[in-house]
Amino acid sequence: MACMAIRASLTARLRQVRDRGRGRWLRRAVLAGVLGVVLLTGGVWASASWIRSGAEGRTYPAATVPDAPVALVLGTRVRPDGTPAPFLAARLEIARELYATGKVQAILVSGDNMRHEYNEPEAMQRWLVEQGVPADKVVLDHAGFDTYDSCARAKRIFGVERATVVTQQFHLARAVTVCRHLGIDANGVGDETARELSHRTWRISSVREYGAGLKAALDVLSRRDPVHLGNRETGIDDALRAS
Repeated sequence: MACMAIRASLTARLRQVRDRGRGRWLRRAVLAGVLGVVLLTGGVWASASWIRSGAEGRTYPAATVPDAPVALVLGTRVRPDGTPAPFLAARLEIARELYATGKVQAILVSGDNMRHEYNEPEAMQRWLVEQGVPADKVVLDHAGFDTYDSCARAKRIFGVERATVVTQQFHLARAVTVCRHLGIDANGVGDETARELSHRTWRISSVREYGAGLKAALDVLSRRDPVHLGNRETGIDDALRAS
């Protein structure tokens, strides 16, 4: 009986130790989770403020944006048949207008061509040429995989010093801010027409901007290289000399 009592006592004691250990682990996990949420929320708030201040006074309608040598059009989805989806077509229409009114002298189209069967820059160039922009005024960047890469490559590969960035309105402040911090004297024109084409996509994309803004801030702070670098390209120089 004494042995059974001792065993029962030891078992109870071990359970208490185990339960206390679990409690400590749970408290630590909850504390870490709360701290993570606080840090993430603070980071999102700080990056949003950074983006707003970086683009302040730098976004315009197409009719009043200051002249610049180059329009930098940021890529987005292309349909399986190779035609620009509505959001991209709306960006391209702004670029066409900027060129037609003499606001820019060349257009740099920057998008995703990581897979052979998917080519945003060529789809963008084809659309612009079909709408009357001379082919030699449209320069292709096939490695604009995100906003940071497009801005960094515009500066480092294509030698762009001053540009008008073209994208949707919800994305514009981030794009202008990133380009400016990477050394491009950038203004921007944002499209609003695509909002009417898909309210749901517009809302989702607008919400995603909070996370994208935090990533942009981290990219700029790290000064990471674009996914692809290479030799300096003269396409923009050639297009401007031909003006």
